[in-house]
Amino acid sequence: MTSQFKSSQKRYRSLGVPYHRGYLFYGPPGTGKTSLVSAIAQKFGMSIYAINLAHFNDRSLVAAMNEVEQNSVILFEDIDCMKSGDTRPNVVGPVSEPQSKAASAKEDRNGVTLSGLLNALDGFSAPDNVLFIMTSNQIEALDPALLRPGRIDYRLYLGPATEEQKVELYRRFFPGASMIETQLFVDGHPEAQTMAEFQGLLLALEARGQRVDQAAFDFESEVREAIAQ
Repeated sequence: MTSQFKSSQKRYRSLGVPYHRGYLFYGPPGTGKTSLVSAIAQKFGMSIYAINLAHFNDRSLVAAMNEVEQNSVILFEDIDCMKSGDTRPNVVGPVSEPQSKAASAKEDRNGVTLSGLLNALDGFSAPDNVLFIMTSNQIEALDPALLRPGRIDYRLYLGPATEEQKVELYRRFFPGASMIETQLFVDGHPEAQTMAEFQGLLLALEARGQRVDQAAFDFESEVREAIAQ
């Protein structure tokens, strides 16, 4: 879908539709959400701007968005952990200087509000020719206003690693490994539920300079001898 978006700039322009797209990658920690963001950016030659909302308020977030270059990814990691003040009420009419200063001080304390974040995503100051990507461990914690089309156009769930993924990763680490050896290792480590956990096992295994234990090699040898007979 990203390829289609990247090739549709003229179509967006002709329709008068803002040329940006929002993705949400959600699922348990360690399932590869951030790695997928890096892969997308690398594939399409895009820069990544990682935004930590704790470091901004509504005004500074808009200012930061104005500094983002086109053909970039704007990444909001762990958006479900966003801690901000309530949506600020709209102010109608002139505001006196003391009131204005008080409002600014309150805004600085509150950080980024939901309305400020929504404005950054699809308001008048939203950047052009970018991908907004958010990651979340708990999609149910997100406000429905954040999830509507135009802000989040595509959702992708990344869950626990499959057996096929573990097998492929093992053989990437150890290209010379047989399928029996690979399967023995995968079956012997069911506690590694995510790709991050399984990769950690493989890195530790590689650091020790060994793969499966001697019993596994003996079993494999027996199987090969039985097949040869």
